[in-house]
Amino acid sequence: MTTATLVEPAAHSPHHASPAAHDRNGRKSATLGPTAPLGQRLIQAELITTDELETALKENSTKNKRLGEALVELGFIKESELLPFLQRQLSLPVIQLRDGLIDPIVVSLLPKAKAEAFDAVVMFKVRDYAVVAMAEPQNLQRIDEIERITGLKVRPVFALRSEVRRMISRCYQAGFEVDVVTADLEDGAVEFDADAIEMSLADVESLAEGSPIINLVNYMIVHAVRQGASDIHIEPGHKHTSIRFRVDGLLREVLRPRKDFHPAIISRIKLMAKMDIAEHRQAQDGRMHVVVEGREIDLRASTLPTVLGEKAVLRILDKQNVTFNFDKLGVPDRQLVQIKQMLAKPYGLMLVTGPTGSGKTTTLYSALELIKSVHRNIITVEDPVEYQLELINQVQADSATNLTFASALRSILRQDPDVIMVGEIRDRETAEVAIQAALTGHLVLSTLHTNDSAAAVTRLLDMGVVGYKIAAALVGVIAQRLVRNICPHCRAPYYPPAEILEMIHYEGDRRRQFVRGEGCNECHDTGFRGRTGIYEVLTCTPAMRELISNEASVDAVRACHRQAGGETLLHSGIRLAESGRTSLDEIIGTAFFE
Repeated sequence: MTTATLVEPAAHSPHHASPAAHDRNGRKSATLGPTAPLGQRLIQAELITTDELETALKENSTKNKRLGEALVELGFIKESELLPFLQRQLSLPVIQLRDGLIDPIVVSLLPKAKAEAFDAVVMFKVRDYAVVAMAEPQNLQRIDEIERITGLKVRPVFALRSEVRRMISRCYQAGFEVDVVTADLEDGAVEFDADAIEMSLADVESLAEGSPIINLVNYMIVHAVRQGASDIHIEPGHKHTSIRFRVDGLLREVLRPRKDFHPAIISRIKLMAKMDIAEHRQAQDGRMHVVVEGREIDLRASTLPTVLGEKAVLRILDKQNVTFNFDKLGVPDRQLVQIKQMLAKPYGLMLVTGPTGSGKTTTLYSALELIKSVHRNIITVEDPVEYQLELINQVQADSATNLTFASALRSILRQDPDVIMVGEIRDRETAEVAIQAALTGHLVLSTLHTNDSAAAVTRLLDMGVVGYKIAAALVGVIAQRLVRNICPHCRAPYYPPAEILEMIHYEGDRRRQFVRGEGCNECHDTGFRGRTGIYEVLTCTPAMRELISNEASVDAVRACHRQAGGETLLHSGIRLAESGRTSLDEIIGTAFFE
């Protein structure tokens, strides 16, 4: 919860004169004391005019309002400008009320009827003290009664009566706890593309319980984008909903809304993503386009029914936060030259391997950006199409219409393509068509889910593709992982244990120091901020083609790769740790396997 910053009364000392006031032109003028009439002090500070004071005094007498409240309501002065003068007059802390300063749990300690009668609202508590905003903070009888009701000692602070009453009407209504969470969300922080989303305001209010749920979903999206999250997970639980962000590959919980908010949150997401709101028993997929603080963001939504309710995941596709430039991906120079040589081939099959979330799609898009031109016909088939690229024809695979990778690939071959990208080779049929395309004069790019580059060969063999076709078509394999960068704010040197260096067969100076993150507020105590890639590039040499043609084991392919001077993922990661970009523990957890 946000802690309030109160304006404390200044200590009066006989050795320190009151500072001179300044008018709007910066000229000094004599300062009236705190016992002087409030109106005269505001006129001297040139915050109001004499005519405005007279108008406010008339309002004060006819409607029985205090002068300060009348001035604010008439628009003659801002509340923030008035409060310092009231603070000096009352010799009490004063505060400008807003949602983020009030604890929704503590506010209920004082029943609404009493809050309205006393013009008081309990803001938060610190140990045995309750900080209470009051229109009459010098009323000792009311303070005693609040202490009796709450069981806490009261520390009163002054707030304008109109603001106290406004907050009372807000604090005791349903959804206030959501509004407290979203209090720092600026108006217009999230804008929805009308072309992408068609929504009925009446439907939104009935399904999502009005603005609190809308604000909460907007809050999730804005803060996920601010933190560089790749995914938002909204998961139902027994007692509450868990909202987690995936940042730098790891999930962390950021919010726990009440359990009864969950259906409304899911309904709001479904409405935005054009899903069937009435369907709760089937998994659904959808997309939405939003503008977050001036940045255009695509969100891919997915819902899944669970025993506790529907779970939703939003994949954040922020093109401004991702680069499709090979030179900016952090690929080492030697490996970058090898990759560019593969892409310069007139035909053949280039594979990118790695687990889900290792950046394979980014690598393929970077390859397409490198080789695309008006003189080439480039066609992709993807499931789903994550980013839309210029000069490239992108096809969305759809099992519902039987447009599979294999069937789409056959149709693409009749479109006179020069370069084809297949989102993923999942089965023998797709593999056979892709290799056949590579053998008939097309450059084919695709992905596989394997641990390293050598395993891609055996994976194709396991699918039933004969070795000599693989050997003839394959030009190279890129294996990759994403490792976290050390946070620059808490990086510190350390010496890894000898057994760790022995385990990874470290060949450098074992007495050298490495770097790791200690954890700080900037990195949410993880020690890391951002990610970079480590790569293993296998090129098909004549010796490698012979092994593949003979359907050799994966160990034989790895040995041939190393003999040709190829670098493994582990060695690539160790070099990154030696440079101080990441930690040795991060490399071992990501790229070490026997």
